[in-house]
Amino acid sequence: MPIDHGAAGLLREVGLLPDGPVLWGRPLTSRKSGVYLVELAQPLATVPLDMNRIGKWLEGRPELRLDGARPTSRALLLRLASLWLPKETVLYIGATAGSVGGRANALAHHVLGDRRPHPDGQWLHAMTGIEKTRIWWAETDAPEEYLDGLFGAFAEVAAAGASEPGGVHEARPPGAVILPWANTRRPIGDRQVHGITGAIAPDDSPPPPPASRVVEVPAGDAEGASREIRGTGVVRRAPRPPRAAAPARAAAAPRRPRPPLGSTSTPASRAAAARASRIEPVPMTRDAYARLEAELAVLTRKNRPEVVARIKAAREHGDLKENAEYQAAREEQSFMEGRIRLLEERKRHAVLIDETGSGRVQLGSTVVLEHEGDTITYAIVGTTDADPAAGRISSSSPVGAALLGATADQDVEVQTPRGVVRYRVLEVR
Repeated sequence: MPIDHGAAGLLREVGLLPDGPVLWGRPLTSRKSGVYLVELAQPLATVPLDMNRIGKWLEGRPELRLDGARPTSRALLLRLASLWLPKETVLYIGATAGSVGGRANALAHHVLGDRRPHPDGQWLHAMTGIEKTRIWWAETDAPEEYLDGLFGAFAEVAAAGASEPGGVHEARPPGAVILPWANTRRPIGDRQVHGITGAIAPDDSPPPPPASRVVEVPAGDAEGASREIRGTGVVRRAPRPPRAAAPARAAAAPRRPRPPLGSTSTPASRAAAARASRIEPVPMTRDAYARLEAELAVLTRKNRPEVVARIKAAREHGDLKENAEYQAAREEQSFMEGRIRLLEERKRHAVLIDETGSGRVQLGSTVVLEHEGDTITYAIVGTTDADPAAGRISSSSPVGAALLGATADQDVEVQTPRGVVRYRVLEVR
């Protein structure tokens, strides 16, 4: 079955339940991590760009260059227009580990040329009629992984349209990759070939202060000149004279105890410890565990050394700031290491489920269903192993949750956004 070109179809293709849509600029209420997609109501043959907005963008970014030269507003407009995919409705795909609603709402109020809140996707603000677009989203605890999956699904459907007559602009830059129009790169490092540099404000964030410790010492030794602390980076201060006692407040809240001297506790480390205390077991079938180990072996033994070698070779080419090959390799390394950490975490907390047949649908069961005259076979797996395209659905998905506990010859109803869908269980094995 071909993939639906729309945002909702792409979300279903990667195993996510789509939510929405809401019109551009309207509040998106989700406060969990997830992915979101900006979509047109229908395909447009050409991108509706606003020359005045592009002119203001150029005025605000005097360092902006197109193919190394300062462009005119029209030249910049034509380059943006050349990347348009006239047969596609999805304009942008984003993800966040924070609040998906906050990120989507911030994108809607972004200013073309600004770095914050997020530089990617700002081409949307060069369009006229952007307020007529809509946003779909899905909540997930693995936004980066699903983001890459969505890019893959989009590329699959868009490549077919791009190969047809009129599927791409005649002036499309050579080597341009298939991405939603407002996306300029993928998590794995692929960057769009657009020739535009200096389009966003430089990063002016101040560097973090150097780490130090504060140690209280007697007044006679308060200048930090004691031989035992010279050159250690430890700051020693004399105790301040006691302040006058303040009047007692009614129902004063108890102070949070300070970490012991020499502790390296930080807000980030305390948050990590809190997350660790809430970690739950990850149920897996034996097949899922074997696939996890196989992927982890490929990433650590094959892909990791290859990326390290590419980074080393790219570093020898000179200035790293303008070295696209180096930047792409580092981004790929970052994504890969994140994936490795995720798989290692799942492996540490994996719990193999009992796949002994009981006649009822449970984790690890294979279920044969009848739906509208068609026969469908699903394997019920944990959330980390779900892959609907391969016939593996999560026990937390609407269909998987409804099937749990069912037996052969039983009818099951599933509530979906489009209404009630009925399945008949033919076999449980």
